[in-house]
Amino acid sequence: MERVKTKLRGKDFRKFITDVLLMIAGATLTTIATKYVYDPAGLVTGGVSGLSIIVRSVSARYLGYEIPLWMSNLVLNIPIFLYAMKVSGLHSVLRTGFVWILMTAELAFLPEISFIPENLLLVAIYGSLIMGIGSGLLLVAHATSGGSDMLGESLHHHIRSVSVGRLIQIIDGIIVAAGLVTFGIEHTLYAMISVYIMGKVVDIVIDQGKKAKMATIISDESDMIAKEIMTSLDRGVTGLNGSGMYTGADKRVLLCICSKKELVDVKDIVKRIDPRAFLVVGDVTEALGEGFYQEWG
Repeated sequence: MERVKTKLRGKDFRKFITDVLLMIAGATLTTIATKYVYDPAGLVTGGVSGLSIIVRSVSARYLGYEIPLWMSNLVLNIPIFLYAMKVSGLHSVLRTGFVWILMTAELAFLPEISFIPENLLLVAIYGSLIMGIGSGLLLVAHATSGGSDMLGESLHHHIRSVSVGRLIQIIDGIIVAAGLVTFGIEHTLYAMISVYIMGKVVDIVIDQGKKAKMATIISDESDMIAKEIMTSLDRGVTGLNGSGMYTGADKRVLLCICSKKELVDVKDIVKRIDPRAFLVVGDVTEALGEGFYQEWG
């Protein structure tokens, strides 16, 4: 029993260290996208980072000096964090708080470098790739960069009729609309392209390692096929009892979850053992457990 507890503690510690590294990488990529891509190009994609870009531009235009990104990121997130702490408690915002402080420091101390091309389409694409990977890594580590994500989750406790995702969309929509007034329609349209690509990239990062293929096999040689798959590929197979509705004959239906690469071998095994077998292949959005992605969430 003590050995099991020690093993679990070791596993939890490794998971914690992995999450910290993911949060550092995610925060840094998000900072790079904000400071070196979106801000110089005037692209507002929502969130506190987008609002900080607007504040910097407006302050330079009407106040005669620029309010730096790090200051806006720090100040604008304070009331959001206090509100989130009141609604959900301190524990729920600790990881996001770490990311917030880290991003604020990076925005303040990373050197000013200008390397953004004039082509706004390239800026939108590469900015979304960097920001999408960074945001995805943060979500994998159960954190966010704060801002609209945290505000949306907190508001949902009081506005139950509207989903968290919709609340975040509304908040980001308001910020993007403010960007339209500040930077014009062309920049806003490119920012919308960036938001779309960013969402796709985040999904890819989050789903990495979770997707799989499902092979459903109906054959008179089901026992032999199952044995070969388990032996050759070291992949589990589940046998289900089925009945042909036309013939009335009982059949053993094999269910095998495998990777895309392993699917090729599964097909070869089925074809070699029983060319008359019936094989159906489907996509699995998430496969969690032994042999696949181990982290549930």
